[in-house]
Formats: sequence, C-alpha cells, structure tokens
Amino acid sequence: MNNKNTGMIATIATALICGCCALFTCVMGIGGLTGNGTMSLGNSTQPMPPAVGAVFLCLSFIMIIIPVAVGFFTLRKKPETIAEETPASNEPLPPAS
Repeated sequence: MNNKNTGMIATIATALICGCCALFTCVMGIGGLTGNGTMSLGNSTQPMPPAVGAVFLCLSFIMIIIPVAVGFFTLRKKPETIAEETPASNEPLPPAS
C-alpha cells in the first residue's frame, strides 16, 4: 500500500469518526445555547447552561477541522527537491574564478 492509499484511508476514517462526534456535539451545543438542552446529574435533571452549549459548539468545530487537516497533510503533493529536478551529469565542474 502506498502513501496515497494510506492517506485516503486515514482521511476517510477521521472524517467518519470525527464527523459523527462533531454532529452530535453540534446538536447538543445548539440545544444548550437555545435553552432546550438538559443535563442529568444523578437523579435530577437540570437545564444545560449556555456556556456548556458554547463549549460543545467549539468542540464540534475542532472535530470538523481535524479531518480537513489530515486530508491536507496526507494527500497534498509534496514539493520536489532541487536534486530530483536536475539530472546529475558526469561532466567535471569548471574551475572557480
């Protein structure tokens, strides 16, 4: 398996894992910010504070950025070095003047 296939598999895996978690936390964050979310602590149920909803939205944004970064860094075309671009010649170098 070459680097392109490995990069594609890593991108798809992180997109599925982080995408599902990001969708869930985004829904929870929107619910918390609008006052519709609830939290269960022990036997009691309380409304979710808006600050917790904002944290969930920030976490979902981070989880959306992760697959984008993985895809960019694994699937980008690496720049070629100068040694690979110019063919090596067997001619001697001219004397320095």
